[in-house]
Amino acid sequence: MPTLYYVGDPMCSWCWGFSRVLDDVLGMLPSGVNLHYVMGGLAPDSDELMPTAVRKYVQDNWREVAKITNAKFNWDFWQKCHPRRSTYPACRAAIAGGRQGALPQMFQALQRAYYLEARNPSDTETHFELASEIGLDMGRFAKDLGSEYVERLLQSDFTKKIHMGVNEFPTMVLGNGNNYTLIMRGWASSNEILNCLREQLRCQQPLL
Repeated sequence: MPTLYYVGDPMCSWCWGFSRVLDDVLGMLPSGVNLHYVMGGLAPDSDELMPTAVRKYVQDNWREVAKITNAKFNWDFWQKCHPRRSTYPACRAAIAGGRQGALPQMFQALQRAYYLEARNPSDTETHFELASEIGLDMGRFAKDLGSEYVERLLQSDFTKKIHMGVNEFPTMVLGNGNNYTLIMRGWASSNEILNCLREQLRCQQPLL
């Protein structure tokens, strides 16, 4: 069965700008195609505050994403929080949510917390708050979040990303068996994505 892989990161501003397009694509996915999230992992674990140059880089990205996609950003984040360039914790939180069948919900909650609510998605405290807000079993979430199993799933996503040749986010790749076809990289409209997806599905149909 064909799988549409969505490679992204909860702390990727372009993925936030892409979120409404993703919703549209999900609402019109061709029959028989499953969507699977793959965590991209923009930045490894770190307790260091974001350097000034990196803050400027991220803020410039916010401005560009807002300009291109009309996505909203809450700039209070930069005053209220202590930003760290560390996205692996948010990726683990999304995967831990996935252990309860709620990876998309946790991914989206992390995005809203970061970009709209000025809450730090690198902080474990935020992860627990969001898990409670979306109705997860908190005992299980706590056990999963720091588990070796979730870490293995994260590393498996990184391996999958490399195997598919993905090095920027968001990216969508159509997988069928061991074959992978790029559908989109960066930002694209839902019509562009769906047209490309349908064309690739037609090309992959076996001849009778």
